[in-house]
Amino acid sequence: VLFRSLVTRHSSLLKSVLFNARFLLSHQMEGIGWFSFEVIRRIAAAHREVRFVYAFDRAFDERFLTSDNIEPVVLRPPARHPFLFWLFFEWALPRLVARRQFDAFFSPDGFLSLRVKVPTLLTIHDLAYAHFPNQVGWLAQKYYERYMPMFAHRAERIAAVSSFTKADIVQRLGVAADKIDVVYNGCNEAYRPLSEADKMAARARWSGGEAYFIYVGSIHPRKNVARILRAFEQFKTQTAGAERMRLLLVGRMAWQTGEVGEVLAQMRHREAVVLLGYVDMADLPQLVGAAMASVYASLFEGFGVPILEAMRAGVPVICSDSSSMPEVAGGAGLLVNPQSVDSIAAAMQQVFCDAPLREKMQREGLASSERFGWDLTAQKVWSSLERCLSEGKTAAGEK
Repeated sequence: VLFRSLVTRHSSLLKSVLFNARFLLSHQMEGIGWFSFEVIRRIAAAHREVRFVYAFDRAFDERFLTSDNIEPVVLRPPARHPFLFWLFFEWALPRLVARRQFDAFFSPDGFLSLRVKVPTLLTIHDLAYAHFPNQVGWLAQKYYERYMPMFAHRAERIAAVSSFTKADIVQRLGVAADKIDVVYNGCNEAYRPLSEADKMAARARWSGGEAYFIYVGSIHPRKNVARILRAFEQFKTQTAGAERMRLLLVGRMAWQTGEVGEVLAQMRHREAVVLLGYVDMADLPQLVGAAMASVYASLFEGFGVPILEAMRAGVPVICSDSSSMPEVAGGAGLLVNPQSVDSIAAAMQQVFCDAPLREKMQREGLASSERFGWDLTAQKVWSSLERCLSEGKTAAGEK
């Protein structure tokens, strides 16, 4: 009700919106997928007068059609490879637009169509490819380098998920700052502080009843999991009373995971590390909420949703002092140098040994998390879409 009142203060000129639904996947949905789903379902529910056409690139789950003003369309080919990206965005989407009338195109995954002349709002989550070129496949890296600047300049407006990402876009892609709106992320409403009984039940299920640190996220080099493992080994070796402490790793093995495997094989305390793989969203709030602390020492993030999720669950956060992560933690997290195993291990030790500090971080994290929410994100994205339409018409008039 609050969101509806915020976004329907005046009649909108938008009547039909094309939405890039590539990341709405029925299984193993991750960051961009959740952003896409949480934002567009709120906007569609609040604006029943607008027709939303969801462009999927494969068979879809009916559960994504959350209101009766949503129309699904499946376009081919499935766009999971640079050559197929091009076919989907520069062939399939323009063919659809040629048959239909759209007032705006909203693409939440960083890609758009250069051939579609509809006013476009593009969400950019990060420019990790520019910071860590060796951590992306050669062909994908070439695609990003060629097309991301084109996409950023083609879009009428850009929605960035943090002020850090906005500044990065301005600096690296040469986009005017006044073209970029900061919309942030939210997190699932199921994240909330757990009772002691619920924490005990979660620990009994996931860690043999023992206290644990937790890392949530896919496993690849930018996430810095190898250093987190080395820091945990150092923490276990140097900290009195930590013999039974566990480290839970939650997330799929993505790419270039060889170093993580090597570190695990060499660990003296390997039995204290639990690899859970991908965990369904139904279980994650309990799993996170029962942790002693979340350890998120990523090398680079456009936002860092696991930081927000942990704070919303009342769990202390250890996170990197770089990119967007201090912005998200908002002074409530314990910041570490992600390049330093010693720094990460010292933070683990500090949280483990200092109960008053943990309580303070829990309180401050909960308070800091109130700055973010999917309703607020959806409101800002809708405002960006409306500005996108008006600026697109202005540009057309000038031509």
